[in-house]
Parts: sequence; structure tokens; C-alpha cells
Amino acid sequence: MRHHTIGHRTIGALLDERADERPDGTFLVFEAADGTISELTYGDVRDRVRRCARGFADLGVRRDDCVVVQLRNSPEILVAFFALAHLGAIFVPSNTANTAGELGHVFATTGARFAVAEPASLDAVRAAAPEGSTLVVARGTPPEGAVAFSAVESAEGPPPERATDERRTVELIFTSGTTSLPKAVMLTHANCLRSGLDAVNALWLDAGERCLTALPLFHVNAQAMSLFAALTVGGTLILLEEFRASKYWDQVRAHRATQTALVAMQLRVLLAQPPSPSDGEHALRRVFYAINVSDEEKDAFERRFGITLINGYGCSEAMTLIAASPVVGPRRWPSVGLPAPGRVVRIVDDEGQDAAPGDVGEIVVRGDVGVTIMAGYYGDPAATSAAVRDGWLHTGDKAYADPDGYLFFFDRKKDMIKRAGENVSATEVENVLNGHPEVDEVAVVGVPDPVRDQAVAAVVVRVAGATCGPDELAAYCRERLARFKVPTVFEFRAALPRTSVGKLKKAELRDQLAMTRDGRND
Repeated sequence: MRHHTIGHRTIGALLDERADERPDGTFLVFEAADGTISELTYGDVRDRVRRCARGFADLGVRRDDCVVVQLRNSPEILVAFFALAHLGAIFVPSNTANTAGELGHVFATTGARFAVAEPASLDAVRAAAPEGSTLVVARGTPPEGAVAFSAVESAEGPPPERATDERRTVELIFTSGTTSLPKAVMLTHANCLRSGLDAVNALWLDAGERCLTALPLFHVNAQAMSLFAALTVGGTLILLEEFRASKYWDQVRAHRATQTALVAMQLRVLLAQPPSPSDGEHALRRVFYAINVSDEEKDAFERRFGITLINGYGCSEAMTLIAASPVVGPRRWPSVGLPAPGRVVRIVDDEGQDAAPGDVGEIVVRGDVGVTIMAGYYGDPAATSAAVRDGWLHTGDKAYADPDGYLFFFDRKKDMIKRAGENVSATEVENVLNGHPEVDEVAVVGVPDPVRDQAVAAVVVRVAGATCGPDELAAYCRERLARFKVPTVFEFRAALPRTSVGKLKKAELRDQLAMTRDGRND
């Protein structure tokens, strides 16, 4: 296994190194939703990035400018990311499910006046972007007033000087807050380089690795475990535009993938496919996986597909891997493993003291700001100070450790719901529903779902005389929230349960709904 160091480098410097070493080596294999496959070498990607950087500069993008990029997995999102990094601008990937209202928060937080989008999402982006913004359309014909991405990355002239500060913020990842609107995590070049190194070291990846993902590049999992992992070892990123369980194993075989990453929903729907004699015929050596399936599902998946799952845990604020199961040695399932190489992790009680083995506490991670943990929350110093204290990132997630230091995940941040690999802030959904004129108050919780980890459930108290029902409230939410955040379970009550001092008993609601939940509401 090769060893790598971050050094005083940027992600563009790493791309240049790989392109110098193996200009004709395949960096990107992209399979579009219609099955069309295209390939780009390291030299191809570097050339497109340099031209695109020139094009963005010609549009007026300057150092430290934020650019919202709402694209599905594609060569364009990769080129845009590295071109903006080359300029010293800030890549702001937006979930493609975001509505105009959610995009409005992204633009307001970042002050962005540039955006890149596909035709399908252009109306939402236009509605959210400030007047006078420059809109670039990729993967389709731009309407009047917009610019074609193909023209941007075909710009002539020398590329701008490449940014060289490894601690410069290179991207903002919006993560659902538990008590407020989503916050923008500031990630630097060094954070991104470190994430690739973490993946390589934790998964024992080697030169020539073929890392396949159907997870979106607007999330840190696909970036760290696939994109930067492949770039770190000079391997190949195999990028699927979409995940289709019926096609997935054929794609793994056809692309000769050696590494991939899965989330719980993907694992469950893969298990639900009809068994095939070829299920175990593939070249996968490493499959990274992140919590949330039963012992039976894990055992069935490993047995059927001939795979050992490398369980792990991470978060955007740590970009990304915090712990992982050993490649060799006891995994102690359902442990999320041991701290990743170089990580210092503690489990602390409410007073900040180390919890005894077996006692549940908060996961905190010691970090070098802007290298091993985020640089902060963009434009929110108060939230940054609350999250990073005395050099320790407080994740808000709960776990316990055994006497040997293996971590066992216990619970998510108090008001976070995990749905099909996406984080949903209960507070954000409650804020939307509280805006409906017939809702007096509402509590949103996660309840077990047999495929999607959790379903979003809303317990609603209507105003006197109101008659709003599930369909009306779901439609109201769909206009204001990404589809995965919209509740699929509604219950109406005369009052919400509260303690003697008026505190909402969300745990009681979760337990009650879990007892009656049959999984058929979706």
C-alpha cells in the first residue's frame, strides 16, 4: 500500500500531479441514466478544468466568490468543482431535490451571484437567485439570458493562476441543523485531501483502485470515499448518474469496480432483488458502509454477495471519516469500528468528562481546524464556537465504547431524521408546517422504516375548527421542501404530550408511533 501526505497542496495540485504522472490514465468513467458511458483521462480532466477556470474568470467569478452548483452526478459537476478550486472560488453544491425556498436560503447564506444548473432545476434556481445573477446551464440548451456550460469550459486563453493556499475554503456543504436552518460547513483544500487519505488508509486502497459510486457528489460520502480516494491513489472514479438496484451489480461487473460505498437504503433494495447465480461474481475488494441495518440484513448481504462490509461513521464537519471497522481483525458488529488513522476520538458525558466503557456519551473529535475538521460554519461564528471548543469538534451524536475502544453508535443528533441516506432536520420541517394557517402546533419525529431507515412523521394539532388532512399538508410541504423531507406519516391529536414544565416529550411520541408504524405509509 502506498503512503501519501497532504503537504502544502491544493486539490488542483493533486490533480496536476496525477495528470503529470499518468496523463493517459483513466480518471473518470461516467454512466448516464440512459446507459451512455463516457471516459476522461487525467489529462482530459485537467485540460477541461483549466479551460473552465478561464471561462468562469471571464464571467466575472473571482477569488472567494461563492458559486451554487445544482447538478446531478456528471462530468460537469466534477469539472466545475475543480475549476472553481483552481480560481480560489468556493464551490457550493446544492442537493438537486432542493426547492426554490431551500435554494433561497443557500443564496442568502452564501451571497452567491453565480449558479450552475441543469434545465430541469433552472426555474427553481432562477426564483431563488438574486436579481442580476449569472446563470450557467449544463447538460442542456440554455434559455435566453443564461450561459451554456459548454461555452464556459471552451474558453480560450491561458488559465488563471492556480490557487495555492491549502487552508482556503474550497467548498460549502449544507448540513441540516437540528435547531435552525441548514448551516454551511466550510471545507478547505486540506480537508478534501485529508478525506481521500483517510479513505485510502482506512480501507487499504492501492494504486489503480476503481472506486464506483451512485451516491451524489453534492454529499461528502461520494467526495471522500470515491472521488478523493481515487485521486489519492491515482485510480479511477466510476460515477453513476443514478442508483438503480436492478442494474447495480451489472454495473459493478461491467466497470470492474474494486471499491464502492453503500448506504442502508441501497443495501436493502439490493437484497430485495431476485437472487442471481452471478451475485457473487465481481471484483469488489472493499465496500464501505455506514450503520443502520439489522444483523440479519448484514449477514444476508455479506453471504449472498460475497462481501465483507467495512462499517464506519463520519460527518461533514469532519470531512468525513471518523471511525471504521478494521480491514483485518475483529469487527465487533455492530460497532462502527476504531478511530480512523490519526483521529483522536472521545466519548464524553454532559460535564465533558470521559465516559466509562459502556456508558453513552457524545462523540467529540480532536482536530486541526481547516485540515482534519471544518474551518467553521460560513457566516456563523456563534455556531462555530458552539461546535468547536478547545480544539474538539462536538458532533452531537451519541455512542459508547467498549474497553478496547471500539465505538458503538447509539443515536443521532436529537432532532435529526435519517431517510434514505439523507439527513432531515425535524426543526426545519416543523417550521414549514407551522406556517400552514390550519396548524396550531406540530412535532416531527423519525419512525422506523423497513427500507429507508426512517420515515418522517408529523404529529399535528389543528387550530379550532380546521379540517386540513394529510394530503393537503403533504402538498403544502412539497412546495417548500425537498421531496425526501416531506412527511409520509401524519397523525392528528388534540394536544402534544409535554412535561410538567411544558417541554415536548418527543421520545414518547417516537415510541408511540414506532409501536403503530407498519411500514405501509410510504
